[in-house]
Amino acid sequence: MGKGPLSGVKIVEFAGIGPGPFCGMLLSDMGADVVRIDRKGGGGGSKFEVGARGRRSVAMDLKKPEAVEACLKLIEEADMLQEGFRPGVMERLGLGPDVCLKRNPKLVYGRMTGWGQYGSLAQAAGHDINYISLTGALHAIGRPGEKPVPPLNLVGDFGGGALYLALGMVSALTSARATGKGQVVDCAMTDGSASLMSMFFRFTASGMWQPEHGTNMLDGGAHFYDTYETSDGKWISIGSIEPQFYALLREKAGLTEELWDAQMDRSKWPEMKEKIEAVFKTRTRDEWCALMEGTDICFAPVLDLDEAIDHPHNKERRTIIEIDGVKQPNVAPRFSGTPSEIQGPPPSVGAHNEEALSDWGFSSDEIAALKSADAL
Repeated sequence: MGKGPLSGVKIVEFAGIGPGPFCGMLLSDMGADVVRIDRKGGGGGSKFEVGARGRRSVAMDLKKPEAVEACLKLIEEADMLQEGFRPGVMERLGLGPDVCLKRNPKLVYGRMTGWGQYGSLAQAAGHDINYISLTGALHAIGRPGEKPVPPLNLVGDFGGGALYLALGMVSALTSARATGKGQVVDCAMTDGSASLMSMFFRFTASGMWQPEHGTNMLDGGAHFYDTYETSDGKWISIGSIEPQFYALLREKAGLTEELWDAQMDRSKWPEMKEKIEAVFKTRTRDEWCALMEGTDICFAPVLDLDEAIDHPHNKERRTIIEIDGVKQPNVAPRFSGTPSEIQGPPPSVGAHNEEALSDWGFSSDEIAALKSADAL
């Protein structure tokens, strides 16, 4: 049994890509027993698939009725189910919510898609960049006069998708345990990315946010909230918004001219930006770290992934760890009473066919029958 606040919770995860495995990783890291249903004969299982860590893999051919029935037997024992197919796929497999909730009325049925289970785009293909385009998030990210910049796939896939699905499923589990009734969690990345933009909807409504790129406080328009190149070609980040933090920035960077008094005068930001860029190019990144890191300036060096694992703060908290030669994030968040841990490496497809099914109540005869039917 895994360690963490979800210890004892049983989840059936239907294998997907990107945000699906990441959600499963989060739930596994929290201690849940997650059995992943993989496609029989499918590839995968490399130690580099960090998002797949901590689960057991059962490979089935879901075109076989015996495999579908086996899934339903697992679902009868599960607290939650997670899937990320296009709307209607699970129904066509015979594993839709109506069927599953009839077999297990307490089941939390988590569904994650880009556009949601309904709406005019529900059946269209898409990726993170498309989902965050539709909700205004992508438009808000960019430099003056330049095109919008994709923030990797953090906002739609992982933030608006996986994290919201994990929160939704755990919330629904709390309800199911209190009421005895399960439900469907419809997680759309468009919904989640719009939710993540809540503060910027407020800023826009109140006149604090301009649609032009790089003209606002948090999009790189302000001289006190941006990244800057140093003399050695590396980068630092500054976030000195509050007056006391800005005053310390001025002190440490030698910004003594009267010009710097007008921190919030947007008309002067371009001039200030040009001047502060020149200031930060006078020293190396390490020299600026020695002067500013650990102060209330709100400062940090911009590290690449290899550098991040070696930073003292990350080392002290073991924020990034190495397992079997693979650098990866540790569990997050931290719990004082029910500490979590990574439950195991990424599984190879079908590695736990007999072990997982046996642990979830299948007899040896039932497992043998699945093999005989070529369903397992």
